[in-house]
Amino acid sequence: MSKEFNVAIAGATGAVGIEMIKTLENRNFPVKNLRLLASKRSAGKTLTFKGTEITIEELTEDSFKDIDIALFSAGSDISKKYRQAVVNAGAVMIDNSSAFRMEDDVPLVVPEVNPEDVKLHNGVIANPNCSTIIMLVAVAPLHKAKKLKRLVAATYQATSGAGAKGMAELELQTRQLLNEEQISPEAFAHRIGFNLIPHIDAFYDNGYTKEELKMLHESRKMLHDDELQVSCTCVRVPIMRAHSEALNLEFENEITPEEARELLAAAPGVIVVDDPANLVYPMPIDATNQDDILVGRIRQDISRNDKCGLDIFVSGDQVLKGAALNAVQIAELL
Repeated sequence: MSKEFNVAIAGATGAVGIEMIKTLENRNFPVKNLRLLASKRSAGKTLTFKGTEITIEELTEDSFKDIDIALFSAGSDISKKYRQAVVNAGAVMIDNSSAFRMEDDVPLVVPEVNPEDVKLHNGVIANPNCSTIIMLVAVAPLHKAKKLKRLVAATYQATSGAGAKGMAELELQTRQLLNEEQISPEAFAHRIGFNLIPHIDAFYDNGYTKEELKMLHESRKMLHDDELQVSCTCVRVPIMRAHSEALNLEFENEITPEEARELLAAAPGVIVVDDPANLVYPMPIDATNQDDILVGRIRQDISRNDKCGLDIFVSGDQVLKGAALNAVQIAELL
C-alpha cells in the first residue's frame, strides 16, 4: 500500500477508541493524518500515536473535512447524528455501534467472513456486535463447508462489553468484596463481582434480550441465510476483556471433529486450541490481547443419531477482534 489515508476516530478516548489508535499503529495502517475526536470535555487533552502527541478535538459537523475513513465508537446516537456529515465530506464511516447494522444499504462486515460485502457500501459500513464477530469467525468456515442449519449459543461476556466503566466496576467490587465492604452496582443491573448476570441489553416481549437477537439477525445478514435458526443466552461474567461462547452447531451435512479441526486450522483469524488430554482449551485469559479467535473443545454432539452436530467453545478479545481490530481490518479492505 503506497497510498496514505486521512483517518478520524470518533470516541477516541473510550476503551475501543484507544484500542483503535493502538491497532492502527500495530498493523502499520497507512495513516497520513490522524484526527482524534471526542466530547467537549476531552478536547485539548492528548493521546499518543507512533510516538507523536495528538491533541483531541471536539467532535462537530465540520470534523470530517479531508477525511478518507472515519472510525466511530461513540455510541448509536452520535453515529446517527454525524452520519450525514461524514458522507457529505466524502469519507467512509466504519461504525462500531448498532445504529445501522440492519439497514439494507449498510454492509455488516467481518473480513474473515464476508469481505466481498464491503463493496456494497454507500458511505457507511457497520461493525457487527462483538459476540457475533467472535462467533462467526469460528463458525463461518464450517458453514461454508457443511451448511449450518441451527446454532444454540451460551455466551460468557466480559465486563469490557460495557466499556471502561464496566471493567472499573469489576475491579472495584472485587476489592470491596474481599475487604467485606458495601457495594453499590452502577454499570450493571446487579453485582458483577463473583457473580454472573444472565441479562445483557433490554428485554423483548419474547423473553430474549436485544443482545441475543442481535446474534440471530446479524448472523443471518452476514451469512446471507434468512433460514438460519439461532437461539442465544447472553451472560455477563466477572472477566475483564475477552468473551467466550459455548456453541452447539447443527449442519445439513455430516461433519466430524477431525474435519472441523482441519477446516478451522486453515481458516483466517482462528487458532485451534484443542488438546483436552493436556488441559489445553480456549480461555479468556489466553484470548486477551490476541487478534485471533481461539477455538477448542471440538466434539461430536452425542445427543444426535447422526454426525451432523458439533459442540465447540470459543474465546476472543472483545475490545480487539470484537471491536477495534475488526474496524481497522474493514479499513484495510477499503
